[in-house]
Amino acid sequence: GLFGVPELSCPEGFQEAQDKALQESEQLVQKACSTPPGPETVMIFDQLSDSLCRVADLADFVKVAHPDFAFREAAEEACRNIGTVVEKLNTDVELCQSLRRLLADETVLSSLDPETRRVAELFMFDFEISGIHLDEEKRKKAVELNVRILDLCNEFLIGTHIPNKIDKHVLPEHIRYNFTAEGNYLRIAGLHADCPDDLVREAAYKIFLHSNSQQLARLEELLVSRNSLAQLVGYDTFAHRALQGTMAKTPETVRQFLEKLSEQLSKRTQKDFEMMTKMKMKLNPHNSMLMPWDHPYYSGVLRAERYNIDPGLYCPFFSLGACMEGLNSLFSQLLGISLYAEQTKRGEIWSEDVRKLAVVHETEGLLGYIYCDFFQRPDKPHQDCHFTVRGGRLKENGEYQLPVVVLMLSLPNSARGAPTLLSPGMMENLFHEMGHAMHSMLGRTRYQHVTGTRCATDFAEVPSILMEYFANDYRVVNQFARHYKTGQPLPKNMVSRLCESKKVCAAADMQLQVFYAVLDQIYHGKHPLKKSTTEILKETQEKVYGLPYVPNTAWQLRFSHLVGYGAKYYSYLMSRAVASMVWKQCFAQNPFDRAMGERYRREMLAHGGGKEPMLMVQGMLQKSPSVEDFVDALVSDLDHDFETFIMGS
Repeated sequence: GLFGVPELSCPEGFQEAQDKALQESEQLVQKACSTPPGPETVMIFDQLSDSLCRVADLADFVKVAHPDFAFREAAEEACRNIGTVVEKLNTDVELCQSLRRLLADETVLSSLDPETRRVAELFMFDFEISGIHLDEEKRKKAVELNVRILDLCNEFLIGTHIPNKIDKHVLPEHIRYNFTAEGNYLRIAGLHADCPDDLVREAAYKIFLHSNSQQLARLEELLVSRNSLAQLVGYDTFAHRALQGTMAKTPETVRQFLEKLSEQLSKRTQKDFEMMTKMKMKLNPHNSMLMPWDHPYYSGVLRAERYNIDPGLYCPFFSLGACMEGLNSLFSQLLGISLYAEQTKRGEIWSEDVRKLAVVHETEGLLGYIYCDFFQRPDKPHQDCHFTVRGGRLKENGEYQLPVVVLMLSLPNSARGAPTLLSPGMMENLFHEMGHAMHSMLGRTRYQHVTGTRCATDFAEVPSILMEYFANDYRVVNQFARHYKTGQPLPKNMVSRLCESKKVCAAADMQLQVFYAVLDQIYHGKHPLKKSTTEILKETQEKVYGLPYVPNTAWQLRFSHLVGYGAKYYSYLMSRAVASMVWKQCFAQNPFDRAMGERYRREMLAHGGGKEPMLMVQGMLQKSPSVEDFVDALVSDLDHDFETFIMGS
């Protein structure tokens, strides 16, 4: 069976696994309601969460990645059914009472250890979001809003990817071949950001981002519904609710962070835009005004001209085998951990190119399993991501339930007899995703509700982004990057030039991220919104980003992150700031420092989401960072390394 779950040897097994989980959950609900308040209450809640998550998390992965449609469909159905049960449990008054009794009893509460107390509070938070503390009428309204929001999220997400069609005669004949023809129409499915022809990029931008009244209505209803729900359950805005328990804690802190970052970036961004404008004038003298569709293209041209980074020169040094060896060696030196390939049993994996790795500590033994689903195949989503399939937890019998995760990448299939070669970007992504996997393996919490990456959104990306710093350090790369034919090491100046090339126009790129994050905060801030979402986009784009808004476009209707990262888009920037500080302070001097590796495990990875994120950061940095510290960390990363800069130039 899939992942060694016997029921899942066929699609129908999902029904069986689901029935088993629901049966178990019913017994646990009864047990929770009849147990006197104490630490056991929290254990039972966590078991309940575990019995449902073991099916839902696994199904979450299978529904997007399994090559067999019948499996994907069965998993989708299981997700829906478990989701409905979770919604029901979150509004079960009697179940909530058993937890409330615990949290109201001062004597019992003071006897709980910090992790147990935090987990109890997190479960309570889930109840309150569903409006459990309201009277029956309002509670019903909260449930209806939750259901509606879920539907709107799905509809909006689908809408963000739908191509736009246009009569082919509208476009000049010489650029039509860039788009897919459908009879008399052309289908525009993306921004064509890398196309050297300015006219193609302009057409793609104006058509793909053309406003759509249905999608606009969905977004507006989604924002209004989120705000209504947040206010119904006692928050000022949806952002206040979403930021509960995060590093930032409040929308005010996020606003401060983004404003100060924007201020610090403005001169550098201006310089970047001037360089891009000059380049555009050089290549296209008739039309030199810099537009939003120019930014990604001309920053790439500048990068290529200044540093001539041809991925083809790097790939031979980054065979997949060499990169995995590099990760193994790094983890072994930093954390005393090794990765071993394991034989899989029949039916355990969903594609024969999936590899199973056992993660083993030198003294603690087996920590968990990572399934590596690395190669492209038809119907497989093109995103790199990390899935928790089973969370770690301490079981009732004293054994530890080992975590199981999947790392999904989209590497090209290699030619026969040749190894798989990674571009520098793919190598960095592999390190990034491995950062998540190590968090899952080492976040060995007592409760699966807070295991590994189940933590605040603005902290979750810290371990993965930190791994990017290792991937860009010559001392680390030099341990594994060897030409697959000659065994020659990757020259140092090639690594330096690669790192410096990433800083070209990096201020403008970061400013664009700040703009998206500010937009997300305004949309989820005070309602009713003062203007339409498109007018807010225009105003924010001109004020925060600096490149002109293009009439009749509505970029926000393609902003898919509004679904999964509503009011939290800033998280990526804040996680990067923390990762940068941890790198500079703890690993830049010696990326293989075992004592620092152990401190990193003890202070940041070991707690999963079982400790307040800011306390974990303080433990690692041995000081409490301010908003200014975060901003300085991000901005100082943009500075060129002088020696390389001179050599490169």
